[in-house]
Amino acid sequence: MTEFDALVGSAAVEARRLEDDGTIPNNPELALLVYRQAVTLPDRDPATVFEALFTENGWPAAWRNGIYPFHHFHSTAHEALGVYRGSATARFGGEGGVDVTVSAGDVVIIPAGVGHKALEASADLGIVGAYPAGTGPDLCRGAPGERPASLDAIAQVAVPGRDPLYGAEGPLREHWT
Repeated sequence: MTEFDALVGSAAVEARRLEDDGTIPNNPELALLVYRQAVTLPDRDPATVFEALFTENGWPAAWRNGIYPFHHFHSTAHEALGVYRGSATARFGGEGGVDVTVSAGDVVIIPAGVGHKALEASADLGIVGAYPAGTGPDLCRGAPGERPASLDAIAQVAVPGRDPLYGAEGPLREHWT
C-alpha cells in the first residue's frame, strides 16, 4: 500500500466496445474503460499519485505527457492513462469512433488495438501513461501493411491480472473476463 491509496474512490465506470473500422482494428474482446473521478488529486505534484498507484498495481508508470493528435494504437500492450491535470477530448476507435472528454482524476484503460487520438486539450493537460509489467507499446497507425501483424499481436496480449488503479478486485477484472 502507498500513501496515495486513500485518494482512490469508487469511480463511475463507462465500458465501450469498439468495432474494427477497417483501418483501426480495435479489440474484438475487450471494452475501453473510463473511470470517472476515480482519484482525488493533491495540488502539489498530482502526477505522482498515478505513478505510485499504477506501479503498485503492476502497471509501471512509463511517461508523463498528453495524447498524440493522430489516430494510433498499440498492438503489443494495453495502456492506462491517468489524467492528473487539465482536460481533453479524445476519439477512441478510429475516425468513426466515440469522443470522450476526460479531466483531472479520470483514468482511461485502452485495450490493445483500440485507436485513440486527441481532438482537443487544455493547455495544462497532463497524463501519466502506463502498461502492464512485462509489456511495452509499439506505435501503429492503421497502415494496410501493418494490419496482419497487428491483428496477430493483439490476439496475443493477455488480460492483466490486476486493475491499474484498484488491484486484484477492480472494474477491469469485472469487464475483461
